[in-house]
Amino acid sequence: MEGKAYTPDEVAQIFQISKHTVYELIKRGELDAFKIGNKMRIDHSELERYKQSKKAPVKKSPVNQTAAPEVYVNRLQLSGSHDFLVEHVAKEAARTLQLQIQPSYIGSLEGLMLLYRGQSDIAAMHLLDPNSHEYNLPFIKQLFIYESIAVIRLAAREQGFIVAKGNPKNFYDFTDLTRRDIRFINRQKGSGTRFLLDLKLSSNGIDPQQINGYSNEEWNHLSAASNIARGAADVAFGIHSAASHLGLDFLPVAKENFDLVFRFTSENRQMLTELIQFLQSKRFKESLSDFEGYDVTNLGKIIYQTNLMEDNS
Repeated sequence: MEGKAYTPDEVAQIFQISKHTVYELIKRGELDAFKIGNKMRIDHSELERYKQSKKAPVKKSPVNQTAAPEVYVNRLQLSGSHDFLVEHVAKEAARTLQLQIQPSYIGSLEGLMLLYRGQSDIAAMHLLDPNSHEYNLPFIKQLFIYESIAVIRLAAREQGFIVAKGNPKNFYDFTDLTRRDIRFINRQKGSGTRFLLDLKLSSNGIDPQQINGYSNEEWNHLSAASNIARGAADVAFGIHSAASHLGLDFLPVAKENFDLVFRFTSENRQMLTELIQFLQSKRFKESLSDFEGYDVTNLGKIIYQTNLMEDNS
């Protein structure tokens, strides 16, 4: 197999993950890839290196080194929306709790479906229900009827337009998206940001086909904002924090709730319980003082839980 190169689709099949997760690993630099023309390829040796890097640590017996090794691991799978606070949670959980959170940033909707199918432990989401105009809970209550779950408020955050410093194109509202001199960069279908954008376009009577760049998609906020920073687009729809990271201007549109959904099993219950306690701690809240564009007043608050919380699913 040495010398073989795989496509992202083949890598996704090997690891039993979404193709979009493979692209996310490449974007984050966790998986090295190269291009042949406009096609992405990953070497077999790179796949082996990545697999070795993700192996659980092994604790060997000091008395009998030939005894069967005892594997210990504190690891949770997180799927859903990308957010800088989620990245921070993963970093602090590893440092403080020795708990590894492996994220797959595939959008709110797909992340919630992975949680529903039992393929992750936590979903990160911000989905606005068009009927009730309530975030997250209408979707959660429809799916999780017999499962043991808890919904934890992470933050409220600002969504809006990201433009270049000084707003050189004088962009101000949704109707400006239809201007011929405006190049837009979108988020992928299934993301909470795309949900919100499409609802706003509909309420303003704007046909997406009138928008130059509506079909051009990025898979996280920073990637979308980076298009503005390097001049590849004029406007993105995203969070305040992404604009701040790159020194861009931000025009607020809406304030949304960003939540974490925990699905309890006999295997992850203790880890999830410790993580909730950590999110509710004064220490963690104080670590967020430098995050712009977030309201963490209700950080760690349990806003919904099923009556099966004491049961193992």
